[in-house]
Amino acid sequence: MFGLGSYLRLAVKQYKSLLRHVLTYMEDAVSQLLENREDISQYGIARFFTEYFNSVRQGTHILFREFSFVQATPHNRASFLRTFWRCFRTVGKNGDLLTAQEYHCLLQLLCPDFPMELTQKAARIVLMDDAMDCLMSFSDFLFAFQIQFYYSEFLESVAAIYQDLLAGKNPNTVIVPTSSSGQHRQRQPPNDCNPLEGVEASLFYQCLESLCDRSKYSCPPSALVKEMLSNVQRMTFYGFLMALAKDQGINRALGALPDKGDLFLDPAMDEELEKLVAQVSGLSVSGPASSSADTANMPVRNSPRINSPWKPLHHRRKMDAESEGSNEETDSSEN
Repeated sequence: MFGLGSYLRLAVKQYKSLLRHVLTYMEDAVSQLLENREDISQYGIARFFTEYFNSVRQGTHILFREFSFVQATPHNRASFLRTFWRCFRTVGKNGDLLTAQEYHCLLQLLCPDFPMELTQKAARIVLMDDAMDCLMSFSDFLFAFQIQFYYSEFLESVAAIYQDLLAGKNPNTVIVPTSSSGQHRQRQPPNDCNPLEGVEASLFYQCLESLCDRSKYSCPPSALVKEMLSNVQRMTFYGFLMALAKDQGINRALGALPDKGDLFLDPAMDEELEKLVAQVSGLSVSGPASSSADTANMPVRNSPRINSPWKPLHHRRKMDAESEGSNEETDSSEN
């Protein structure tokens, strides 16, 4: 077991990271303010900033945004993971199995330019080979995707360290990605000389511990990584990624998703869906006399609100057309 100190250090690191990225949100807010100044002038600048940072706090600010913004901060990444889970958990609840391409279509409903490369990397953690057309359960893909997406830069460095260890080198320097532009490099799958053996776990952990201490990017808690690697003598690269994805301690430390046993439970979302279904049902059966009373409780479409940043509202209209194309593509593939 690991102590409270590990969690506290992680919390402090995340808090400092959030402070470091305040400028990111200020710049984004000002950019959207200037882009939509004519509309916002009707409600006032103070209200816009209040609603914008409320959306950041609630995690809805990443909806329909460009990928460069979605991955810009750890908070954005956690918010995107939580939103993806809440929107599409019914896929797992119904027991549906999807391919990597189909999961990618779901990701693009929330982020139109989400890169296929990240989806493929997440799928590879589950499939352990290049059979990218194989079916995956929602829970398997989600937890693998969480590790790949949230710890993307960390995994790039881990892949390089693993390759050096396979080649008989002992990395004396930590390889840390220097670009945060959102352009993810193509990670070459580690060429295991003997995939069943991998590398020595203790030496592997020493390198990873140094990486976690010096990296400015998000890393899994080193205490959890140590506990994971102390139980084996050797570890393969994809075996390590799968262990990260399955570790509920790492999942709790990240804080974006519930435990696997509670993955399909979301009472708050269920309540909202029930209200929406009841509202839609009431509209469909109500006559002209009651329609005005029902619609009085619904949001007015011609009065824009600022519950979420303005740019996502612009992207939402774009996504309506794109999602129709994605549905047609999936239907044709099933036939």
